[in-house]
Amino acid sequence: MRIVCAVCRYRTMKNRVVFFTDLDNTLIYSYKRELGQERIGVETYQGRTISYMTPAAVRMLEEIREQILVVPVTTRTVEQYERIDLGFVPEYALVCNGGVLLERGVEAISWRDESLELVGGSEETLRRGRECLESDENRCFPVRSVGGLFLFTKSRRPEESAVRVQRALGDDKTEVFQNGQKVYVVPREINKGRACERLKKKLDGLAAPGAGTSMPYYTIGAGDSAFDVPMLEAADFPISPDGLYRPKEPGSGAVWKEKERGGVFSEFVLEQVISYIKGIV
Repeated sequence: MRIVCAVCRYRTMKNRVVFFTDLDNTLIYSYKRELGQERIGVETYQGRTISYMTPAAVRMLEEIREQILVVPVTTRTVEQYERIDLGFVPEYALVCNGGVLLERGVEAISWRDESLELVGGSEETLRRGRECLESDENRCFPVRSVGGLFLFTKSRRPEESAVRVQRALGDDKTEVFQNGQKVYVVPREINKGRACERLKKKLDGLAAPGAGTSMPYYTIGAGDSAFDVPMLEAADFPISPDGLYRPKEPGSGAVWKEKERGGVFSEFVLEQVISYIKGIV
């Protein structure tokens, strides 16, 4: 009887606890980041390794995925995401800022169709955003549409370009983000928080009869940039770097890596996830 109960508890954990995590600078790091000689390559592009994880992070992620559902959530395109090898194929991955869902590596067409419906009211704003980006004298990369969902380009002065586009659009249908050299124009409907809520609803619909949708999801969210804030807001247990996100409600359970604390953010994140799992078993 004890064995059966343990199995039931494992299945409950696996089905009802979800770890939504950003990838770049949250779990994985560019080759430009110093991680030590024992770093483990996780992304190859044009024959060379360009992204890495620490050995400790690889071990902890393996431990976590054996207990709960791990869902990568990234602004990367499908092609960029597919270059990454985390050592396993996630059951679900949200890419293109949540506008695309991959189920064991295969795109869910119905999800993209729904995403395109969500951005339908932003077509005119995206058109104006494209015109503004294309006329920007600081632009140093073609303006690209990611699956018809949002726009991005690169700029020699990305902060100036982002401010210029935001002023030109001047409405509440899109958000403008600057991340490194990249500048994005993204409809508000395509954000990581909404994507996580959509996936939770989908998972509820797939629940086995008798599993009980009354059982609450426990959601963990981890991210390091402005793209991740909606996901952190939607999570029961948000994890972020110091200064990115502080919950409105005191005592919400959110944690953040203080600037004075040593080590890489990825290991801090995974340590917190393991601690959280132990606390709810």
